[in-house]
Amino acid sequence: MTKHQRYSQVNQQKSAGATYTPALFAEFVADQMVRVASLPSHGTIRILDPAVGDGALLDALIKCLPVEARKRVQVLGYDTDPIAIEMASRRLQLDFPELEISLQREDFLDHVLNLAGGGDLFLAGRAQAPFDLVIANPPYVRTQIMGAQQAQQLAHSFGLTGRVDLYYPFLLGISRVLAEDGIAGVITSNRFMTTKSGQTVRRELLSRFNLVHAWDLGDTKLFDAAVLPSVLLARGTAKQHESPLDRTTFSSIYETRDPAQSEAPDALAALTADDDTVVAIPDGRHFRVRHGQLDNGGEREGIWRIATHSSDQWLATVEAHTWATFRRIGKIRVGVKSTADKVFIRSDWNSLPDGRPELLRPLITRHCARRFKASVPSKTNQIKEILYPHAVIGGMRSAVDLALYPKAASYLEQHRETLEARNYVIAAGRRWYELWVPQDPAAWSSPKLVFPDISDKPVFWMDTDGGVVNGECYWLQCEKEGEGDLLWLALAIANSTFIEAFYDHRFNNKLYAGRRRFITQYVEQFPLPNPARKEARAIAQLAQAIHAQVPSPEADRLARDLDSLVWRAFGLTVEKIPR
Repeated sequence: MTKHQRYSQVNQQKSAGATYTPALFAEFVADQMVRVASLPSHGTIRILDPAVGDGALLDALIKCLPVEARKRVQVLGYDTDPIAIEMASRRLQLDFPELEISLQREDFLDHVLNLAGGGDLFLAGRAQAPFDLVIANPPYVRTQIMGAQQAQQLAHSFGLTGRVDLYYPFLLGISRVLAEDGIAGVITSNRFMTTKSGQTVRRELLSRFNLVHAWDLGDTKLFDAAVLPSVLLARGTAKQHESPLDRTTFSSIYETRDPAQSEAPDALAALTADDDTVVAIPDGRHFRVRHGQLDNGGEREGIWRIATHSSDQWLATVEAHTWATFRRIGKIRVGVKSTADKVFIRSDWNSLPDGRPELLRPLITRHCARRFKASVPSKTNQIKEILYPHAVIGGMRSAVDLALYPKAASYLEQHRETLEARNYVIAAGRRWYELWVPQDPAAWSSPKLVFPDISDKPVFWMDTDGGVVNGECYWLQCEKEGEGDLLWLALAIANSTFIEAFYDHRFNNKLYAGRRRFITQYVEQFPLPNPARKEARAIAQLAQAIHAQVPSPEADRLARDLDSLVWRAFGLTVEKIPR
């Protein structure tokens, strides 16, 4: 498969209109760029779109320029899709017939790699002059679509590690072609702002650009792509440095159920509202708009958040009452992954013709989710169990000897063809009947905190029944002896309205419909009060009492009392959580 064929998967989506930039969104980015741009007073103004698509971004940007400046524009665009090039060419030639516009069916990232190796950035010996304006909406796919060789070149060239989205090298590639005082306006996914895989690109953005403004556009649904968008407005720099974040404005907009305080014609227009204002738009949706400064906790790779005077004061109060974080308890792990669930996971084991096999363990899934204690189906045939062929042997995790478990061996043998088709398991030197990610077999018997990765409100529960956690959930155990009460303390904190407020102040990263993402890099930062203090001991004891009585009206009453205790433990009074 050629590189152009590999990219066709992305470009077919673009040709269907799935990821092209709507005109209103393009105009927003273009307007923000022109507002802060310091354009050359004479001579050529060079403009680049490295993933030109249908030309909407270039069209909007040129239209936003003053008439005098527009006459001096020279435009270059790249795309690997010939249909996109044709669409963009027609559009731009129709609107700007007098301008010098060159759209190339080429891969911008190839040119960036050539530039890094001393090659020519442009075809036919064109000068390597930097660009005054760069506007872009690069693809939101994994670099695997490019093939191993180019992905490795990009990773090496930009110092990227781990799982890399294609827009990462686009962002950093733009830094290599942007003029020292040039302006870049880039639409991206907001994932890099908060995820572990985005650590490298967060660091490099602060080194390679002077960030002017960042917008987290959350669940505005500005286009149909399955992504929560953001916009970066950045100025070029002559050398790598540490961008001063106290000069970087950070804005966000997320849907809320709270009553509106003002109105706007659309979600982008709502961004002009004051900080912490709820704005209604004509389609009936309400959005909470926030403005502040970009803060990363003083760590170059730190998670990005909006810092305001009020939120900083709130977090400072919490910090003053924090003894440690959930990271102190132990490592947060994801559940097991079989990559053959239809074989390993069932609820009808008792009805198999050969009888119930050995090695079955109760399985904890997101369908069990309930605060404090798992919700177990009342009917036996609804309870899922997993055939778990792993044990600790000689102090090491190992696959069990199937000869010792004849019914399990017979069952697995019936599905051997399916299991052996998982070539990666065999290639890793594993037995054909193993789970792909089995985790630690010795850990399941100990109490553990379990939670799903996505929910609108926190849902954490304590498992004391030795269940195996499925891969759709995370789990946490105490790693030090004698600290079991910390897990009960954590259970109380995690299920409180306080932690909702903490999440929104510290991370403010949500998915559609206000759902929060309870992932490792967030939960490990949840605070713990000093467990030696009287109120902390009372909180842990109350959590145990609720666990013992769920579900019941008494458990609900105790949970309300517990919520107030948690707020007071961090020096705060109970607040209403915005919805």
